[in-house]
Amino acid sequence: MPDINPREHERIVELVAGRQPGHGLPAEFYHDELIYRAELARIWRRGWLFAGHTCQVPEPGDFFTLDVDSDPLIVIRDDEGTVQALHNVCRHRGTVLCTDASGHVGRFICPYHQWTYARDGSLQSCRGMQEDLNKGELGLHRAHVQVLEGLIFISLAKEPPAFDAAAALVGPAARPQGFERARVAKIVDYDVAANWKLVWENNRECYHCNVNHPQYIQANFDHYNSDDTTPQTQAAIDAASTRSQEKWAASGLAVTHTQTGMTSFPACGPDGWFSANRTPLVDGYLSETMDGRQVAPLMGDYSDPDVGTLRVRTMPNFWNHSSCDHGVSTRLLPAGPGRTTIQVTWLVAGDAEEDRDYRLDEIMPFWQLTSEQDWAICERVQRGVSSSCYTPGPFSTYKEYNVDAMVNWYLEEVGSQP
Repeated sequence: MPDINPREHERIVELVAGRQPGHGLPAEFYHDELIYRAELARIWRRGWLFAGHTCQVPEPGDFFTLDVDSDPLIVIRDDEGTVQALHNVCRHRGTVLCTDASGHVGRFICPYHQWTYARDGSLQSCRGMQEDLNKGELGLHRAHVQVLEGLIFISLAKEPPAFDAAAALVGPAARPQGFERARVAKIVDYDVAANWKLVWENNRECYHCNVNHPQYIQANFDHYNSDDTTPQTQAAIDAASTRSQEKWAASGLAVTHTQTGMTSFPACGPDGWFSANRTPLVDGYLSETMDGRQVAPLMGDYSDPDVGTLRVRTMPNFWNHSSCDHGVSTRLLPAGPGRTTIQVTWLVAGDAEEDRDYRLDEIMPFWQLTSEQDWAICERVQRGVSSSCYTPGPFSTYKEYNVDAMVNWYLEEVGSQP
């Protein structure tokens, strides 16, 4: 895909400047090919992307694949136990090496001319080539990798941004959940006919929750805002927060979000792309399940099911909600201006066994239903913003402050210098 030239950059800057503050994005941002190219260059190929979990590759040779638009990648654990991210492109003639979503390999063999690569991407053999070929220079290209408490992040940039601040905030918050000791209970893939930003805009507000997510509002407080929080509701939130703070302090679990509304995220600037917090659930709920019950063994370091929910988010492609007994990770990847591939992964304790210790029909429905309700909404919005009569409307300052924050973060990134 060609780079953004100076004239195209000027056009992008004009579009960024033309957005009315406090309003949605103009239509071009949801379907224009130039904008999409700029997003790939300035967001998706510049920052850190969530790829998956270390428990997806527990043994050397275990791998999974993913596509960041036109960049196919392999995430694999090599013979030294290190998680690697390899560009899934043969160094000979550019053939995609592996088309399986996941699996186990001893080596990768190109199906075209049988060039063979080790688990770390180094070229092992290339039969039929001249003897003086320097195989050491022809290993698979690598992406940068950071592993944080069982979460795998990759960067396609030549020089990725610093990761230390994200690790310092997210690491301690995620550690008690024990992601690195978890196992995958289920993965569901979705092909959503909507721009990736619409998926994030939907995620960053709960204005729509009362009507569209009846199961979610039964378990959580963050659909309330200052305009609709009664004294009784505020008293319930205060009581849950006080009780949780007192109970969790001894276990090192901090309550970091105690007010109504959603946690503020994202923010502009180099450290605005990540967030982590723990928040109480509604009284009587121990887990984000349909009836609030704990339905699987406790994860990680937990000794008591009353731990609320851990929330982790990283722009541009990851959020996680985790309860005492299971976690749910959502990964977005761009597949065109009007298409997003989404993977939702349910995690449980590493020693838990399906049907003995948990059932999929108990741990999955809450977030499967919520997710699929959201994807349907996003697809309807994509159709609407593609209309010739669409004009961006104003955001609610009570309920859509995070959508405004997300749009501001995005405009700063996409309008940045190449």
